[in-house]
Amino acid sequence: MFTMSEREKDSVFILIKSLSPSDKRSFKLYAKRFGANENAKFLQLFDVLDKMEEYDEERLLKKSPVTKKQLANMKAHLYKQILVSLRLIYADHNVELQLNEQIDFARILYNKGLYQQSLKLLSKAKGIAERYFLDTIMLRIVELEKVIESQHITRSMRDRAEVLANEARDFAASSSLKNSFSNLSLQLYGLYLKMGHVKDEHDRKLVEAYYLKNMPEYHLDELNFYEKLYLFQSQVWFYHILQDFSLCYRAAQRWVGLYQTHPHMKKVATGNYLKAYHYLLDTLFYLQQYDRFGEVFEQFRESLANDDFKMDDNCRILAFLYYYSNSINYHFLIGDFSEGVNKVIPSLLKDMEGLRGKLDVHHVTVLHYKIACLYFGSGDNLGAIRHLDRVIFHTGDGLREDLQCFAHILKLIASYEEGLDDNLEQQIRNVYRFLIKMQDLRLVQQEMMHFVRNLTRIYENQLKAAFKDLRDKLLPYENHPYEKRAFLYLDIISWLDSKIQGKPVQEIIRAKFQRKISPVK
Repeated sequence: MFTMSEREKDSVFILIKSLSPSDKRSFKLYAKRFGANENAKFLQLFDVLDKMEEYDEERLLKKSPVTKKQLANMKAHLYKQILVSLRLIYADHNVELQLNEQIDFARILYNKGLYQQSLKLLSKAKGIAERYFLDTIMLRIVELEKVIESQHITRSMRDRAEVLANEARDFAASSSLKNSFSNLSLQLYGLYLKMGHVKDEHDRKLVEAYYLKNMPEYHLDELNFYEKLYLFQSQVWFYHILQDFSLCYRAAQRWVGLYQTHPHMKKVATGNYLKAYHYLLDTLFYLQQYDRFGEVFEQFRESLANDDFKMDDNCRILAFLYYYSNSINYHFLIGDFSEGVNKVIPSLLKDMEGLRGKLDVHHVTVLHYKIACLYFGSGDNLGAIRHLDRVIFHTGDGLREDLQCFAHILKLIASYEEGLDDNLEQQIRNVYRFLIKMQDLRLVQQEMMHFVRNLTRIYENQLKAAFKDLRDKLLPYENHPYEKRAFLYLDIISWLDSKIQGKPVQEIIRAKFQRKISPVK
């Protein structure tokens, strides 16, 4: 029997498990297109792997007509056949796959000496690639056109050589600028995963210097779709890290607006379309703009339901993450944690199980933290602890350390609320060691840790005064440029208000929400 790490390395088994029923039917039809393949060994190998719940090589060798010596080559052949089958399926609704196929056909026609037919096919492909701003593919097309024109007299155009040279130069320059923007966006995202939001003026200056150093010169009105897309992405991450959510909102709005200007790009750059809506919603959540959040979230849900574009597995995963993340944020905004637990969590966990193995660790832990906050707000401390343990369990792996930090603190509070204070002192020491190790003991965290440490020493009749004292100490940090990030992860003030007033925390947050939407005249 293989270990988990060995099973995960078996690519063909993982690929088969990722196939939908329709993918499997299509593969069988493709594989059996020749009568001789009806009982082919690679098909029998497919059937055995398909029926396995977990990869077991010993069982595989017993069930399939393949020897141990043949297995590696047979699995490699099966892997290739499945990918070819999938390419045929997805080419029907993937523009880039279609264009690459056209370039391959043009290359075959060129090799056959049919130069005019090859050029005609390339010209048609170039028009489609230009419509969807696919500079890299356009450059491939031009390079093949140059080969044909330079080696053969086609008489297609007198100044053809100069035109092709200019096109190649322009496409290469555009591709280079797009890469500069996309590299900056990716590096800023990696920086955010590592450090979260800026912690002090030193962090701010470092991030600003990095951003300015790596931002290429540009004129906005001269940029094409993808150049603008990655520019706006970079701006979103930059302002998000700085916690300047007003400017982050403007950048996210421009990102979404880009698809409103170029609606046909939804079916080509679908993943980035979904991300644009998510970051716009995320920023509205941080700004506590309930009305606008509701409008945009409804637009997002309608967009997921319409037929303007088809989603592949990757986009379905993104849709899952963004839909549920913002569904939870909606219940945070209105303070209805119990409804969130009852209406959102069951379907979320069911859908998450269906995507097991496809979701990355970072996004899974973020969801578990949000679920834990819903449980905590609803008064189910044990449910909160259960999901917080899922966050705390995953250390390293590129996870955001600030998320781990607040998971530890929220678990301490939930344990206290539930009366699980037998080992509270040990938990506090463990959290302190964790915070010191990550060198992230901020002022809000220090106040919280000091308070929780003394909780077991405070008499019942002194508790309300102690809660008020902590609230007074924390309030000035709520709008502090570097300390306010603590309140993005955990609404500590509302929890303290609930203890002071003797009311459930969701009742406190719901009352705040009601005052916000129905201000006193």
